[in-house]
Amino acid sequence: MNSSQFPQDLSTTRLLQRARETLLLESREIERLAGRLDERFVEAVEHMGRCQGRVVITGIGKSAHIGAKITATLNSTGTPALFMHAAEAIHGDLGLVQPEDVVLVISKSGNSPEIQALMPLFRSLGNPVIGMVGNLDSTLARHAQVVLDTTVEREACPLNLAPTSSTAVQLALGDALAVGLMEARGFTAEDFAAYHPGGALGRRLYTRLGDLVRTEQAPEVAPEAPLADVLLSISAGRCGATVVTAEGAVVGIVTDGDIRRAMQRGLAPGGTATARDVMTPDPRCMDVLDLAVEAFSAMEQASITGMVVQDGPRYVGIVHLHDILREGIF
Repeated sequence: MNSSQFPQDLSTTRLLQRARETLLLESREIERLAGRLDERFVEAVEHMGRCQGRVVITGIGKSAHIGAKITATLNSTGTPALFMHAAEAIHGDLGLVQPEDVVLVISKSGNSPEIQALMPLFRSLGNPVIGMVGNLDSTLARHAQVVLDTTVEREACPLNLAPTSSTAVQLALGDALAVGLMEARGFTAEDFAAYHPGGALGRRLYTRLGDLVRTEQAPEVAPEAPLADVLLSISAGRCGATVVTAEGAVVGIVTDGDIRRAMQRGLAPGGTATARDVMTPDPRCMDVLDLAVEAFSAMEQASITGMVVQDGPRYVGIVHLHDILREGIF
């Protein structure tokens, strides 16, 4: 059917029903997969985790696309991996496989010509082979050192032909392997940040308050400073507040809101009132090494727009909520 033959009177109810059936069928197959996991899964994780080289992932057709995604997931979570298309492997790319590598072969049938050609080659090279296979009576299942069963009762495709449930199961099992390896290695958020330096995610994991604070955003007054000087400091700092310090230590903060409330109480800038009279004592402070995303969360919880930043005990400035937003962290 081409686009000119596409029905114009599709039933919304029928389409939604089909979509829900697809999702439920695939989720049931993944649930069945979870129930089948046994010591072979643990053995696969151990092979991959102890590997001194890379996990080389190969497949053909839709399984190749799933293999490429699993490769990306492993690389981003601390397991060196390389994708090698099965068709290219038998035409020269097999040289990518090194003696220290573990091979993960993904195939629904386990009997495609490319897989049948590769299995004796892997055996001659001596690399451990993990088979993610949907046919336990296949070349791949018979020759892999570790067999991960990805059989499905039915594809979500209404014709039971297009790889749908089977690829969903492969993808989910690949995620389970990656998470298992993370667990085994004690993979941390800091480790994750090291592999994701770019984009909003990288900035969220890397950007610290010390990266955002600027010298011109370090307004500061003494407790005895008159309100007129406090106002000038707030204006110069351009972050809606100034920090009150005594002998280098932060003792309070005065916001423009504090000034307005003081004036409502009759404390005029030209009078005798000082910063001490209007400040909020012991404001929330964070360190230059704290993540900006943590400061953003703290500001939201406290309903404030600026965070006082210190380098150890030394005051270094104020980071405004807008400074974090400008970084594209969210």
